[in-house]
Parts: sequence; structure tokens; C-alpha cells
Amino acid sequence: MNPVFRCALPAFVLACPTLAADASAGPTGELIDRVWSGHPVSFALLTERGHQFVAYYDAERRITVAGRKLGDTQWTRLQPPGVPVPGQKRTSNITTWDSHNTLRLALDRDGCLHLSGNMHVNPLVYYRTRVPFDVSTLERLDRMTGEREARCTYPVFFKNAAGDLLFRYRDGSSGNGADLYNIYDHAARTWRRMIETPLLDGEGERNGYAIEPTLGPDGRFHLVWMWRETPDCATNHTISYARSRDFVQWENSRGVPLKLPITLATGDVIDAAKPGQGLINMTFNLGFDAHQRPVVVYHRYDAQLHSQAYVARPAASAQAGAWDVRQLSAWDFTWVFSGGGSIVGEVTLGPPRRAPDGSLLVDYWTKAAGGGRWRMNGETLEVAATLPAATATLPAALRRVQSPTPGMEVQTITSRAAGKRWVLRWETLGRNRDRPRDFTPPPTELRLYELPEADTSGAVRVGS
Repeated sequence: MNPVFRCALPAFVLACPTLAADASAGPTGELIDRVWSGHPVSFALLTERGHQFVAYYDAERRITVAGRKLGDTQWTRLQPPGVPVPGQKRTSNITTWDSHNTLRLALDRDGCLHLSGNMHVNPLVYYRTRVPFDVSTLERLDRMTGEREARCTYPVFFKNAAGDLLFRYRDGSSGNGADLYNIYDHAARTWRRMIETPLLDGEGERNGYAIEPTLGPDGRFHLVWMWRETPDCATNHTISYARSRDFVQWENSRGVPLKLPITLATGDVIDAAKPGQGLINMTFNLGFDAHQRPVVVYHRYDAQLHSQAYVARPAASAQAGAWDVRQLSAWDFTWVFSGGGSIVGEVTLGPPRRAPDGSLLVDYWTKAAGGGRWRMNGETLEVAATLPAATATLPAALRRVQSPTPGMEVQTITSRAAGKRWVLRWETLGRNRDRPRDFTPPPTELRLYELPEADTSGAVRVGS
């Protein structure tokens, strides 16, 4: 490992051409660094406005950020400082054996870089650059609004329809939390609450697990979530829905306004599955049909307690509040899950995607029965055909594990801009319910590949 990464200073910056040996990003890609491989945790790759940024945990589990102008062969690299984490023998810039500690990046209107992550019921971890696009000016900030920032998890940066930078995170813990939304004032360089209350509030008795707000073809942002009663993942229940044009005024699928915060009693219920009936927050997804209506796919058990995939859409003419629900699969296995920590997914479902003929395509993968693709009638949601699994969009060489350590898996993140595709690749051991292992595997290479654009209609989102 490059000895400079062992530096004990609070932060350091360097230009490192030796880690970018192949600027053409051919079959071997660009070696960015050697990284932590003891467990999977999501890194960040951002390509925007002619610049590219990567945030990751290095071989010593330190948060590291690299940035460059597209076309440059050198990266500017910085390891930002941290502060002691209450109750833990680490600082906030060092990750633990926790797959929840994702890293997130975003650029604001001025091009300043924002970074958050490495939090699982921990004080807010947040950095911002002083100078647009300049990683070397990244600074730690101890607050956004200064309120409800002591027990943060699941940071998400995204933009509203006007291009304002928003930030969502959970305040609280699994089984007892609320989702808060902030908006950034780029002129004042300050954050404030987008709405005064949480958007989703578990009322001290539960919490919501939501996908990222998704901008639909109707110009609204659509949100789908399920509730959980305790840290035990088997207590997920009641998959629900809301939509908004501005993140301030929210309504159900029929256009009826929702009072904020949205609670278990007030959300638009898609499926009222109870705890123990198979809802799992890492296996649900959202798409849209030819009429711009939201279409939701999710996993739950059938009457025989077998795992099945379901699809739902707001009912066109049924009783108020109803969603049309159809079973997609006919599986004879049961994915049994329970307990806390990050679990290994055994069923994944891609977002419903509209085909040119108006039908809907949903890709799936299961540990027990393999993968495939359903083609649904776009008007009835009935399965018209079960097709082979979609062709992989990554070359076989990138999907093949290279590490000699048993149990290693390939991790990737994809970024697209200006008709180009970049893939960030590294290898780790699998999930271990966020528990330390008896041994630490050697670091693996973090490489960046520039690849031809590909059809992504078979992509499957894997949540956590």
C-alpha cells in the first residue's frame, strides 16, 4: 500500500498519477486505490458537469475522496478528518463492520461537492468543498440544521424539479425512527428543513423504509415505503405510497392531500401485509406504465407461506383507496429471514419498465429458482410471458471474482453522463449481519472502467 495513506495528519491531499496508469480505461481500467474488503458497503461514483468523483473506504477503512476533470489522468485525493464517535472506539472518518455505512456524493448548483455517510444511528457525518469541483477544499461540517442530527442513518442526496439540492436521512433507529428532509440554500450555503415535520414518522413505535423519491413521467415525485416495528427484519409490514410535486404538499394515489407527518394510520396502503408475512425492505421497486401510473413490485408470502413476487397499481375504478394487486410468480420456495443486521438477499426485483408496445417488463433473480424476466400486459398486469434472464451489461471479466480469498463477491457502481458509462469495481466478502469476522481479507483493487453504453432494461436494484 502507498505509505502516504498511513499518514496520521487530520487530512491530506495529493495528486497521484501512479494510481491512474491506464487513462484509456481499457480492459484493465484505472487503478484508483486498494480498498477495504471485509464486508460490502456502498461506495459513491459521481460524473457530472465534466468532472468525476469517487468516495470509498481505503484499505485501512478511512473515508477517501478522489476527483478529477474528465479527460485528466491524475486524481486529486483527500482523506477528510473525523471526530470521536460517542460510545465507539473510532473516529467518524473510519468505518466499522457495518454494511449500512454507505457513502453519498452530490454537486450543488455552484459545483461544490457534498459528502455524507458512514452513519448507522450515529451523529451526522457531512463534508462540503469550499471551491467548486475542488476535492482539496473538502471540509468537515458538524451540522446541517443542528437539530435531530445525533442518530442518523441512510443519507440520500437528490434534486427536486427545480434543481435544488435535497438531503434525506433517518433520525432514530430500526423500529423507532422518522425520515427528515433538508433543502440547501446555495446562496447562503446553509441547510434548512424542507418541511417542519418529518415526512414519515414512526411515532416512536416503528420506522419507515422508503426507496429514494422517484420522479415520474407525470412530473411528480413518487415515494414507496414499508413500516417496521422492531430491529427484526421479519416485522416489516404495510407497504405504502405517497406523491408530491414539491416535497411540501403530499397526496395519495387519488390526489387526496395527506397531513404531515405521514404515519401508519394515514399512508396510502398498497398491501396491508402484517409482520411475518414476507415484506422485506431490500426487495421492492417502482416503475410507471404507459398511462404514467405508478407500478410497484415487491416480495411477500402467499397463503402457503411461499415466497412470491407481486405487482400493484392504483385501481382505476375500484373502491376508494384500493390498489390492484397481482401475483407474478409461482415459486415453491420460502425465503426465511429474521433478526437484525444486514442480511443476504435471496430475491431481487427490478423496476417495472415500459416496452414500446406498452407491456411492462420486470426482471427478477432468486437464489432458489434462478432468474428471468416477466412480460406483463400493460392494461391488466397479467403475466403474458416468462422470458430468460436479461443479458448481463458487464463484460464477463468484470463479473468474475479475481481474489483468491474464499467467499469474495464483485461489487460495482455505475455512473452515466453525456452518453458514456463508467463502472467502479472492487471485491469484498459478503454480508455478515454487520458483525466483525475472525479474519481480515487482503485489500482489493478499486478500478474504474469506461465502457460502451448498454441497454439497462434488465437492471435490478438491490436495496438494504
